[in-house]
Amino acid sequence: MTALRRYPVLIALCLAALFMIVPFAIVVVNAVKSPAEYSQHGPLSLPHGLYTKGLTDFWQRVDYGQKLLNSVLISGSVALLATVLSVLNAYAIGIGRVRGRTWVLAFFVLANMLPQEALVYPLYYLSKQAGLYDTRLSVIIVFTVLHSAFGTYLLSSVLGQFPREIIEAARIDGAGTWQVLWRIVVPVSRPTLGVLLVFFFIWTWNEFLLPLVMLVSNDNQTVSVALGVLQGQRLMDATMTNAAALLGVLPAVVFFLVFQRTLTRGIAAGAVK
Repeated sequence: MTALRRYPVLIALCLAALFMIVPFAIVVVNAVKSPAEYSQHGPLSLPHGLYTKGLTDFWQRVDYGQKLLNSVLISGSVALLATVLSVLNAYAIGIGRVRGRTWVLAFFVLANMLPQEALVYPLYYLSKQAGLYDTRLSVIIVFTVLHSAFGTYLLSSVLGQFPREIIEAARIDGAGTWQVLWRIVVPVSRPTLGVLLVFFFIWTWNEFLLPLVMLVSNDNQTVSVALGVLQGQRLMDATMTNAAALLGVLPAVVFFLVFQRTLTRGIAAGAVK
């Protein structure tokens, strides 16, 4: 009976994996296919050879190396800073038990619900006034604050259930507030922090609207912005479009695969709790 109940779950997982793998496989196949093969046999046919001109043309046309460096720098900085800021906020709210804790958490929930379209003009105006417009630092600051709102809300609920006995024992042994945070709370919460780090990196990597508005110069643009701008100029054929999509998503996929074990541990630890 138990085995029969597992079949729908297995089928659902297989279908979900199929829906994720098939589009990526089609993109890979068409990225190494010549325009002539694409127009003659369609997008679902296998290539007769490896056609890398689409990849190299896109790389050179958008200066992909510089765009990749910008995306890695922005996404990595946001992931680290947002995680640290989330820990500090959640430590004060979840363990410190600040006054008005409910209202503070409600504010962070509201911040997560705001659409980015409503933030475009205020952020544009503030960055202009602060002299940070068209700099990578402006995008790092914006997404650090936005992502830390979600991280604070999540970690506050986790740290709110942190065993008080452990904290009291550490304080009896002479540990201060910062020592309790960095030597006890952070090591115990490391799986959850790893999940936040992975999510923040991937979310920032896929952001398009705010980087498009805040980064106008070619030297500061990210991979996602370069893809959108080049698509809007209609300078790419179908095979180069697939090559661009492959180069755009491949670094995020590699990052996810590298930190897959960290993500699995964090989810498993949350399920056990």
